[in-house]
Amino acid sequence: MQYQGVLKKMPTENSEKIQYYLDMGSDFLNVNQLLNKTLDLSFVKYECLNCHLERPIYRQGFCKSCFFDTPRAGDWIMRPELSTAHLGKEDRDLEYEKEMQLQPHIVYLANSSNVKVGVTRKQQVPTRWIDQGAHEAIEIVEVPNRYLAGITEVALKEHVADKTNWRKMLKNDIEDVDLVDWQKKLRPYIPEEVQEYFIENNTETELHFPVHQYPEKPKSLNLVKQGSYTGKLVGIKGQYWIFEDQTVFNVRANEGLVVNISIQ
Repeated sequence: MQYQGVLKKMPTENSEKIQYYLDMGSDFLNVNQLLNKTLDLSFVKYECLNCHLERPIYRQGFCKSCFFDTPRAGDWIMRPELSTAHLGKEDRDLEYEKEMQLQPHIVYLANSSNVKVGVTRKQQVPTRWIDQGAHEAIEIVEVPNRYLAGITEVALKEHVADKTNWRKMLKNDIEDVDLVDWQKKLRPYIPEEVQEYFIENNTETELHFPVHQYPEKPKSLNLVKQGSYTGKLVGIKGQYWIFEDQTVFNVRANEGLVVNISIQ
């Protein structure tokens, strides 16, 4: 079987084992069903996720022009504290920014390589945790807009990490921690205007990834530079495909690449 399409972040479904899917345009694959199969991957060309032109991808699946133009790549996405829609101030497209920013947001703790703080829209729970490869997570506060979530994250990351060590996450070099205890310890550092949104008596969510074999020394595949790759898929965690030879491929980091996938 052979498929060709532009890579986009894999949609997921939380069940006993997380289910992963790959939207290839005319085909929609359940990636879990490809486990223990040999895949041939090859780079075909670029296709910007915004203008759909064949231009080199700059960041987040967008060409350089679109990255600095589309509201889907505004600074407030990576830095929620820069959100201004609640003030009626436009960054790139006020209607889009109101739609995205003026909805319930969650500040959470997730444990993937270590305990980290993060922000996501409420409707993205638990998708955001899955994408980060977290095996456990807990919600700290639920606020009505992205700005309040952002200033909470800024305050808390003075006391807890805000980054994931992707190598450690993929090696499954992790330890279980008491996130309820972490939530309580961090409560005093939540900004005063957010204290009323603290979630009392919350419990952890556990997530289980479809991985048959974790890599001891994960090595990242650069498909553009290498051109093609063949390997046996043995796991999926976060947005990574894990292969038997310890090669790992970050699907999300390669959004905007048109690829051929051949399944042996």
